[in-house]
Amino acid sequence: MPKTLRVAVQMDPMESIGIEGDSTFVMMLEAQARGHALWHYHVRDLALDAGRVTACAHPVEVRRVKGNHFTFGDPVELDLGRDVDVVLMRQDPPFDMAYITATHILEHIHPRTLVVNDPAHVRNAPEKLFVTHFPELMPETLVTADRRRIARFRETHGDIIVKPLFGNGGAGVFHLRPDDPNMNSLIEMFTERSREPLVIQKYVPAVRQGDKRIILVDGEAMGAINRVPAEGEARSNMHVGGKAVQTTLTDREKEICAAIGPELKKRGMIFVGIDVIGGYLTEINVTSPTGLQEIARFDGVHLEKAIWDAIESKR
Repeated sequence: MPKTLRVAVQMDPMESIGIEGDSTFVMMLEAQARGHALWHYHVRDLALDAGRVTACAHPVEVRRVKGNHFTFGDPVELDLGRDVDVVLMRQDPPFDMAYITATHILEHIHPRTLVVNDPAHVRNAPEKLFVTHFPELMPETLVTADRRRIARFRETHGDIIVKPLFGNGGAGVFHLRPDDPNMNSLIEMFTERSREPLVIQKYVPAVRQGDKRIILVDGEAMGAINRVPAEGEARSNMHVGGKAVQTTLTDREKEICAAIGPELKKRGMIFVGIDVIGGYLTEINVTSPTGLQEIARFDGVHLEKAIWDAIESKR
């Protein structure tokens, strides 16, 4: 029997989560069922003070009751390097300087306190850049702010996807067909708002059949859902109308997971969600991946159990 762990969960406000879909919520339910002690804090409550990493946190009890899914105890100041065994870094992106700063702060306590996922490797693995280390698995991709290169890429591939480098949730993702006259205006809009490069990818028509989210736990593929975009929509994200459907892994998808799994494990990435369209790897999500509850509903497999098995084995 594993020892009881003290677990601090760095996440968004408890009031705002949807208990029918939130992966962090079921991870907390599973931790509680195993007897682990839970605290909740928001990233704004994190502090680095004379080398100590602290957070103003609430002991929390969770339950699957809509409108009454948690109870807070009185707030305490936790020393995350001394008072807890595990920190779950589960606040939602965007992957901005605030997110990066949080990884720097948590790096002061890891691995003495196990941070999931490893904060240094989270910082070094933004979704749309980390994936470029596996070019043989990807659709043709260009990362640049140079509009001349973008124009040449479009001349070569015609149908393209344009998206922000550090966006999330499908925000700012555009499908430009070969005859679409809006490319220059779109690039101007992006470059006026940000100095960051853009991601330009060859459009993969198979997205109409779905964008598959595959969950890997400690480098092993353990489950998947297929997210099918709504009619007239280029994005498959569920909050913009994508529909989750049951699926299994193809041989190609198993090859992709076998290729990247050892690298994820080596980097301390315990809970990862990858996106695959038409046999092409498009993103590796390490910040706050989702999909656990959808997989459980379709397949009856509760991957939060495998995640906690992996965490406990490292403690």
